[in-house]
Amino acid sequence: MITNPIGVAALMRREIYRFMSVAGQTILPPVVNSLLFMFIFGVAVGQRITFHGTGLTYLEFIVPGLMVMHLISGSYENTSSSLFIARWHNHIQEVLLAPLSYFEMVLGLLAGGVVRGVIVCIEVFIVSVFFLHTEIYHPLLFLYFIVTISVIFACAGMMGALWAEDFSMLSTWNVYIIVPLVLLGGVFHPVSGLPVIAQKISHFNPLFYLVSGVRYSVTGMIDVSLLICITIAFVLSIGFFFLTVLLFKMGYKLRT
Repeated sequence: MITNPIGVAALMRREIYRFMSVAGQTILPPVVNSLLFMFIFGVAVGQRITFHGTGLTYLEFIVPGLMVMHLISGSYENTSSSLFIARWHNHIQEVLLAPLSYFEMVLGLLAGGVVRGVIVCIEVFIVSVFFLHTEIYHPLLFLYFIVTISVIFACAGMMGALWAEDFSMLSTWNVYIIVPLVLLGGVFHPVSGLPVIAQKISHFNPLFYLVSGVRYSVTGMIDVSLLICITIAFVLSIGFFFLTVLLFKMGYKLRT
């Protein structure tokens, strides 16, 4: 429950202003990366790849995956860097001393990651329009998935920032856990085209369901239960959010 909406709104504005003030480092790079991915994999290589029975070109297939990849990256990097720097310079104490509940603190810090992730995701979609006729088949489902995914990884970014003791540790989760799970979750390849044992392993990867959910909302194609995708997105977003609130309440690496 929010008892101090003015304080929460102020913290949200601060987090959003933080990444918008350096848009050349936070907002524009995903546009360039998406252009390169779509040209190389979608236009140059993708013309030689066909998916039988899906009705999708390779470029149409990877666009939702690219959207999820940059959505996750933007959300995670925003909160992880913001909170870690606040801990590093010890100005996180200003937030802890503010008349905000732990729920409100996390909500305010979360806003920057969610807004940055959604902006980046929409940018990738806009870029795709220059390469193919793209439309979102299920707008409400699309909104649901991009918001829940951004919440999951914005919270993961805060947990990573609390755990890290230096800048090298800050990137550990992203490099060794998140990026491999994303790439193995069907961003660039259909899981159904993998060997049977690899398909079974992929179904234990939660990112597979998140990517599949976004792909269905954009293209109308899915190779797994939509209900499972919706449920996993909901459970992970709620679980990660309240776990982050709990860590704040415990004062995990926040108080000395």
